[in-house]
Amino acid sequence: MLLGLDFDNTLISYDVLFRKVAVDKGLIPTSTLPQKNAVRDCLRQQGMEEEWIHLQGEVYGSRILEAEPYPEMKIALKALSGMQVPMCIVSHKTRTPYRGHPWDLHAAARSWLEQAGFHDSQVLGWPHESVYFELTKDAKIARIIELGCTHYVDDLPEILDMLPDSIEKIFFSPSDEPVPNLSWKLMRNWRELPALLNIR
Repeated sequence: MLLGLDFDNTLISYDVLFRKVAVDKGLIPTSTLPQKNAVRDCLRQQGMEEEWIHLQGEVYGSRILEAEPYPEMKIALKALSGMQVPMCIVSHKTRTPYRGHPWDLHAAARSWLEQAGFHDSQVLGWPHESVYFELTKDAKIARIIELGCTHYVDDLPEILDMLPDSIEKIFFSPSDEPVPNLSWKLMRNWRELPALLNIR
């Protein structure tokens, strides 16, 4: 077994941070829900697409260390580590934002993983070599296959659709939205993961 994990919106939650940064900048009303898509929709309705693009660069770059891990994510991964389940992170992430300040988004994400204890022997103790940030979706899929992942967790249906059927696909959807593909396993919260892997 090799469990592959996505990074953005799977391990790390940006919802509260997107709202915080947008409110701090006076871009949205404080009544906006603390959800990434709610912030995006609010800005687009005001014709502020450019502000949305720059906001993403800031959140994923200079402000990423303020983003929270999903609840119980580290507890679940620590439990799997204790069961000797090998794991890796394979994520699609551009090196810098499309526009705006050229933050190094790969370095920012790795700093978040350090802060979250992924490489701390007292927390998760993962080797740095188990983390892969690929520049394109196709490169991400190729890496997942090359590594030999038997299971993969992602919040994006399009990524799971691109994976071969030989890989067990786990769709992470913490909301109550319907599952787009009934053949996938559904993970609503991280504490469900060991059971979804048939590990007790």
